[in-house]
This record gives sequence, C-alpha cells and structure tokens, in this order.
Amino acid sequence: MPLHRFASRAIFYFASAAWVASAGFAPAAAKVSENLSVATPFEVGDSPAGNYLAAVVAGADRDTVAAATFFREALRFDPRNKDLVERAFVAALTNGAMPEAFTLADRLLLLEPDNGLAHLALGVRALKAHQYSTARWQFGRGGGSEGGDLTATLLTAWAYQGSGQTRRALDLVGHLDDENFAIFRAYHQALIADVAGRKDQAAQSFQAAYNADKSTLRLVDAYARFLSETGKNDQATEVYTAFSQIVPDHPEVRAALAALKAGKTLAPLVKDVDQGSAEVLYGLGAAGGRQGDDLAGLIYLRLSLYLDPDNALALLTLGDLYERINQNEQALDIYQDVPEADPLRETADIEISQVLENLGRSDQALSHLRDVVDDHPYDEQALSALGNLQRAHDHYDDAVVSYTRALAASKKPESDNWPLYYFRGIAYERSKQWPKAEADFKHALQLFPDQPLVLNYLGYSWVDKGVNLGEAFPMLRRAVELRPTDGYIVDSLGWAEYKLGHYQEAVTDLEKAIDLKPADPVINDHLGDAYWHVGRKLEAHFQWNHARDMGADPADLPRILQKIKYGLDAVPTKAGEAKPMIGEKPTAADAGHKQNGG
Repeated sequence: MPLHRFASRAIFYFASAAWVASAGFAPAAAKVSENLSVATPFEVGDSPAGNYLAAVVAGADRDTVAAATFFREALRFDPRNKDLVERAFVAALTNGAMPEAFTLADRLLLLEPDNGLAHLALGVRALKAHQYSTARWQFGRGGGSEGGDLTATLLTAWAYQGSGQTRRALDLVGHLDDENFAIFRAYHQALIADVAGRKDQAAQSFQAAYNADKSTLRLVDAYARFLSETGKNDQATEVYTAFSQIVPDHPEVRAALAALKAGKTLAPLVKDVDQGSAEVLYGLGAAGGRQGDDLAGLIYLRLSLYLDPDNALALLTLGDLYERINQNEQALDIYQDVPEADPLRETADIEISQVLENLGRSDQALSHLRDVVDDHPYDEQALSALGNLQRAHDHYDDAVVSYTRALAASKKPESDNWPLYYFRGIAYERSKQWPKAEADFKHALQLFPDQPLVLNYLGYSWVDKGVNLGEAFPMLRRAVELRPTDGYIVDSLGWAEYKLGHYQEAVTDLEKAIDLKPADPVINDHLGDAYWHVGRKLEAHFQWNHARDMGADPADLPRILQKIKYGLDAVPTKAGEAKPMIGEKPTAADAGHKQNGG
C-alpha cells in the first residue's frame, strides 16, 4: 500500500470543515464527565476461516474494534501470511491500537519491504521518539521526500527541524512547487520558522498564507496566535474579528478574543515538532474524511492523535467520521476524550447527545443535552440542538421554548436564522398553534425565499387546510423543482393533489416519489390510496401491503389494515355493517413527511 496513494487524495486540507459553525464556549471549571460508553459485545470463534471472514466483514463496515480483534485472532493461525499481516496492521492502525500497529508494521516490512503505509507508521513512531534521522529514512522509503509526495515531504521537513536543520526543512517544503500546494507551502514554512524562532521569516510566510485564504479557521487561528505571540494583540484581534464576519461566534475564536481582551498572550498553535507533524496528518485526515475516503481519514487522524493526543479538533473530526460511517460507539469514545477545559468541549458534548440518540439511548441524550444547556444557558447551538431533540420526541412545547431561547441568544446575521424559525414553526404546528407556525414559516421564507423545506411544509399545510391554494401549489411545485430527487418533497406534492381530488396527477407524482423512496411506508400508503381512486384496486392493495410490511407507524397501521381488508369504499362500523368513507385524513406520519424532506 504505497504512501502516495493516501497523500494524493488531499489537494486542500485546512479544516474549517465540520466544526466551523460549531457551538459556543463559556469558560467553566473543569469537571469529571460521566463515562457514557457501553460497548456492544461480540464473540471470537475458534475457526481461523470464521475469524478471517468476520474480520473482512467488520473491516468493510469500518467497525475498527471488531476488525482489529478478528484479524488478530486469524493471524495467530497463519502468522507469515503477508496479506493477513497487512490487513491486521491496517485494522490495528485505524482502531488506534498503536503499539500493536507498529509491531505489525515491523513484521510487514520483513515480508514486503516497500510497503508505504508501514513506512509511514514507523516514521511517525520515530518522530514521537525524536529519532529524526530514522523518521526521514522511513518517509524516504515509503513515498519519496523530494517534493513529489505531499505527506512524505512535509513530515520529512518536520523531521529535519527536529534535528535542528531548519534551513533544510524550509527548503524541502519549498520543493512543493505545484500551485495546488501553495497554501501548504506557506503555512508549514511559517509553522517551522516559528518553532525555530525565525520570527521574521515566519511572519512573511504567515502573511502569505493568510492573504491567500482568510476563511479557514485553522490558518486564521495559527496566524492570529503568531501575531499575539509577537506582541501584536491588536492585529490578532482584527484577524479574529474579520473571521467572525464569515463564521460568527465560533467557540475557539470566542475564547481567543476573550483572552486577548484580557491582555493575555496566546500560545502558538504549534509549539514543537510533534505538533507540527501532527498538523500535517490532521489536515490530510480531515480532507480524506470530507472527500469520502474513510480509510485514509481514519489512518491519518489516528497517526495525528498519536503525536498530539489532546488536539480537540482532530478528536472532533475523528468522532464525526465515525458517526458518519455509523460507528457510533467508537464516536462516543472519541468525543469523550476531548479535554474538559478545551473551548471545543461543549461541541463534543452536543455531539455526544446526538450519538446517544443514534444508539437509541434517548433519555440519556436528552438528559445530557439539558446538562449542556444548564452549563451554557445562552448558547445558541446547544439550545438549538436541544430543541431538535425535543421535537424529534414530540416534546413540542419544550422545543418551542428552546428555539425561542436560541433565537434570543443568536449572534448570527438574521438571515442565517431561518432554520430556527422553520423548526420552531414545525413545533408550533405539531402542538396545534397554527397562527404562530404560519408566521414562523413566512418569516423563514422572507429570510430565505426559495428554501425548499419551508416551501414544502408551508405549501402542504395550506393545502391540508384548504386555504391559500393559489399560493400553495406553486410553492410545492417550486420545492420539487429545487429538490427533484427528494422523495418526501415529491410525495408532498402528490399527496396534496390527492387531497384535492386530482387523483391522476397524484398517481403521477406519487409514482415518482416511490421511485425515489421505494421502502418508505407512508409513500407506499399514499400511492395505494391514489391507485384506488383511479380504479387500479389490485395495485392499491399491493401498495398497502407494502406499507404494512415496511414498518408503518403504529398510529397508522390500523387504518392500513382496514384498507387492505375493505378498500376505501367502506369501513366497518358494527359487526356486519359498513359505512362509506368520505376520504382519507392525513395520518400522523404525513406531518413527518412535511418536515423530513431532505
């Protein structure tokens, strides 16, 4: 597995990424958090073939704990199998089991001396041990170090700095002459020069990197900290304030501005070779995760955290990656590792509540998030997250309160607050306060006139109430134009046509919705109703049976069963008696479709 196969993925890595718009921060005394982790147990078998197959399946699912465990067991029965050693090594590395990964890397190089990933791992181990010449040798064997490979070049440069060869380190970074690497070049030359004490050279490189990109948090933070470090707190404040116009109220920026206002000097972002090398690996890992290269993302982030285990941004990025690949137990462990005193700890706590919800631990999720809000009562992100969780569990009155508090606490431009009005509108509508809901939806559309989710919800609600039909249908059609592949939004248009008796039009739209969301019970139920009214009664029963078998909402299931038995022409009243049906009322799940579009 050549080293360059990972490095070539990342053209631009600086990570404003998932955490640029994250939660606020209010300094608080450190506290001991409850350990919320509960691992799902699994058994290791006695069969080598069985363990190997289990390891392959776990690896494909990115279940790094199980993959590492099963490959380790399989390897015991065939210790010189090169493919098995390599797979076990990668599994251990992605799981963060670094001593095991390094041992396996040594074994792998005996079997495959040019394995780039093994050389990368062992080079990082040498960096951590301050064995800089060994690190350079490993990086050179793995991917070359003369400007052709981004990872090897930057890590080799930091290894030269570790040996005190600053000029050679800076020259090597200068070999990154591809224009795509221009910001890398300036950024890491600035960091290396700063660590080496060459402040004038660092200032020039930082200025060049900042001039090229003023919207990336990591670069902005590094530059502002350098300005503070060199006695220029006023300029540092200006840099952070300018960034706040792009991303208001970021927790790290807020904490830094508070420190500057108090007359403090900020510590540099990168203090030594370990942190500089970790910065290289963190950036590449963040890029891999964003570009969908999960394996590269996991490997780079694990290596970065080996060098700098308290890097909160790397921990959050790794946790987010685990969350996106549905490895929620690992995500929970990672988020809990974010240091309590770090400005990003609140962001981690908000994510912990989401992971608990993903794991089906809803009571814990709500309790944990309420604790976050108690600690940060004026933080918009925490309040908004609490409102979302309350709304998801039908606590609509509580959600209204949380969204209202979030709006009062918001420091963003008013136009950026449309989601809060939209979500509060949903909570009002579900709690039967339609005038307030309608006002919020209209205000959200004033802030974001063509927002398809709001168009969908308000347009459907008007059709459902039989009002403003002249406005409602153009809104629904516009929502479909904007989100033509969103099955829920297409379903809303089809169901609105159905409710007005436009059955053939409803069939056309609902069939499109089914193509987009074939396994959705509500859409299948809706299409069944439309089929019935155009005389396609056999197909109607087929769709209702689908809805029943796809896990229909318990509140809807009795009506679906009635339709399967009696159709839409009659429903039973007393035994042996039937009553004609006037038409279908929207079910509990219909309201969910209005809000779930997208």
